[in-house]
Amino acid sequence: MNQKMQDFFKKIYPHALVVLGFVMVSLIYFYPVLQGKKIYQSDIVQYTGMAKEQNDFRAAQHAEPYWTNSAFGGMPTYQLGAQYPNDFIGHIDDVLRFLPRPADYLFLYFLGFYVLMLVLKTDPLKAFFGALAFGFSTYLIVILGVGHNAKAHAIAYMPLVVAGVLMVFKRNYIWGGILTMFAVALEINANHFQMTYYLLIVLLGIGIYYGVKMFVNKTLQDIPKIIGTFAVALILAVGANATALLATQEYATFSTRGKSTLKLDEMGKPKTSNTTLDRSYITEYSYGIDESLNLIAPRLFGGGNDEKLSDDSSVYNYMLNYGATEAEARQFTDAYARTYWGSQPIVAAPAYIGAVVFFLFVLALYHDKRKIKWVFLVGALVSLVLSWGKNFPALTDFFIDYIPLYDKFRAVSSIQVVLELCIPVLAIMGLHSFMTFDADKRWDSLKKTGITCLVLIGGLFLLRSQFSFAGGMDSSLLRMFSEGQDKSFGIGFIDALQEDRKTMYAADLLRSGVLMALAFVVLWRYTKDKLAVSTAVVLVGLFMVFDLFFVDKKYVNSEDFVSAREVEQPFEMTPADQQILQDPSYYRVLDVDGNMSSARASFFHKSIGGYSAVKPRAIQELFDYQIAKNNMEVIDMLNIKYIIQVNEKGEQFPTVNRNANGNAWFVSKLTAVANDDAVMKALDKLNTKEEAVFNSADFKVAKTNFVKDSTAAIQLLWYQPNQLKYTSQSKSEGFAVFSEMYYKNGWNAYIDGKLTDYIKVDFALRGMPIPAGKHEIVFKFEPQVVKTGSTITLISFLFMLGVTGAAFYFSRKKGKA
Repeated sequence: MNQKMQDFFKKIYPHALVVLGFVMVSLIYFYPVLQGKKIYQSDIVQYTGMAKEQNDFRAAQHAEPYWTNSAFGGMPTYQLGAQYPNDFIGHIDDVLRFLPRPADYLFLYFLGFYVLMLVLKTDPLKAFFGALAFGFSTYLIVILGVGHNAKAHAIAYMPLVVAGVLMVFKRNYIWGGILTMFAVALEINANHFQMTYYLLIVLLGIGIYYGVKMFVNKTLQDIPKIIGTFAVALILAVGANATALLATQEYATFSTRGKSTLKLDEMGKPKTSNTTLDRSYITEYSYGIDESLNLIAPRLFGGGNDEKLSDDSSVYNYMLNYGATEAEARQFTDAYARTYWGSQPIVAAPAYIGAVVFFLFVLALYHDKRKIKWVFLVGALVSLVLSWGKNFPALTDFFIDYIPLYDKFRAVSSIQVVLELCIPVLAIMGLHSFMTFDADKRWDSLKKTGITCLVLIGGLFLLRSQFSFAGGMDSSLLRMFSEGQDKSFGIGFIDALQEDRKTMYAADLLRSGVLMALAFVVLWRYTKDKLAVSTAVVLVGLFMVFDLFFVDKKYVNSEDFVSAREVEQPFEMTPADQQILQDPSYYRVLDVDGNMSSARASFFHKSIGGYSAVKPRAIQELFDYQIAKNNMEVIDMLNIKYIIQVNEKGEQFPTVNRNANGNAWFVSKLTAVANDDAVMKALDKLNTKEEAVFNSADFKVAKTNFVKDSTAAIQLLWYQPNQLKYTSQSKSEGFAVFSEMYYKNGWNAYIDGKLTDYIKVDFALRGMPIPAGKHEIVFKFEPQVVKTGSTITLISFLFMLGVTGAAFYFSRKKGKA
């Protein structure tokens, strides 16, 4: 082996060890995957129900339908894992995510952050522990537990994007541009645009920082090179994801993320907001201002909604003293002792970044002299304040009203992912600078950090009497318990529960204080030359990682894993399902219990319900304005033949709707109205079997009255999710209404093989004039956006390969020069 090869392996060796370490840690944390088990993720269970028809079609036909009728009456599969031609970036992502799920996402967390820290000139050992601390941030683990895979996917690539951008601003145009190009392409491919949008906060801060720096240093001549590099990287990254982006953009206006065409609400009153999503919906999950303290101590506000109290808790002992057996006390405590007392409606776990991480973050503010730290600090603070949502309405309302696209995303508390990236970055920057620069100032920086953290922990402990420790559920529990004969029971229970909350508050403050003290002692010993650099880094790193590791295990652990079959077949068929499935015809099902928020019915049937953050707007509005008011004519026109209800025993049973209009039918009259509000209003009393209504502002028709003879009929002959074939028979020209969702961008209608126009009727359905006589009518889903996008994707990826090949060529040529 020549010297050059030896040098190469010596250079790559520590990084290879780090990557191997990431693989091992990912598999150790999610070790049940090695036993063939899969994590049971609630959101993925719903996705499995939604995507059942699509996946079955793909397996049988070896092709993509791009449409499913199993959810919301019919919708594109663009947000249901559609597989597009020429998705080479997706293949690269598959290579990077080679571990079993969800260990693959944890590995991506680690890898991306490690690269970012290397770009910030951190040595591999510190970068390794920093990556583990970032990946084990409680929120990032919890979203894997509940199945927010796309969110986790996008978060994992955030550090890579930041790393590439920093390299470009540091004038490493070639490799910085290459990394930016592929990182942005992978980020977009992850398909969670809310997380990508939030990433722009950090990138904007970096751009402003370097812009000011170039102005001060009078190096503005670098701007064209920087802009050119970013332009090429961005254009190719976007182009390589063209199909998904174009399809998402097209579907957005059809979904609840697009603006409604209705100006009146369900009660017929003018809407008070013109935002894409309702303001209360956007801010429903808003982080409490004081709840932000959970970032440094996990259970200051009671942990998560499903937090379990131990046998030495006040509630458990209260139940024993009240006369309950141990089993009864345990059961009652688990059922009613809701320790979470923050302001959010549901919290799976606290958003804890780690006590040692916070300690090192403070150390960075005192010791690190790199001004780039202020970019990460500002990014963290902005995301924290925005996460308060409705609790800080002045800023939140401004962003909703004036910042482009901000009103398209809900759950504003999730913007804290920016903070959960920025603070670990600052923490490792602090650790690295502390051990590398300004040795004479180490003790002063450490002392200030220790005092700051001591004052914070001590102050919170002394101020605990200022908190009420009263939870949002307390009053409901008190009312429920007061219905019994012993009125004092409820008061005693709530008192015991609040005592447990106080105990958790104090215990976790003490825990965080001890961890910070341990980090302080290790670094103090290092300043006294009593510990070697590597020993100090390992000790601090272990404190940092094990702190988060054991907190995470309370919320996502081996108990969340089940057999592969339970994940792949998450819904059990009920007798009601079996009875419905005996009917082989094509119809829809309404699951009353699931309403519009469960995909259980979609797993077995063609359902008008489902589970999606981007459900079709038309069916949601039909539900809100008509179905929720039990308008049977609207239920009939949607071809809902079976309604699944629940009896007093909690058992499902189906009711047959014998008045369902069927797959298609002729009407006698078309009524034109001025707008969609008038269409919706007309549906209140419309006889959908005889009349259809349409918006004359959108469509023009030549004829509005038709003769229905006794022999006129239209029948569905053949069904696939992306193709429907009918036959019609009528003595005179008629107008047919099809119980299929109107979606103009892809569904083409053919009468006897000839492309024919159709219109939207009854707010959501397809309608079309049919000539007299016997005809074959075919609807085909032929989305042009997929064809156009896949061509752009192929060309863009070829250019990406060309740019990368050229970079290698010129770098090698330069090295030989």
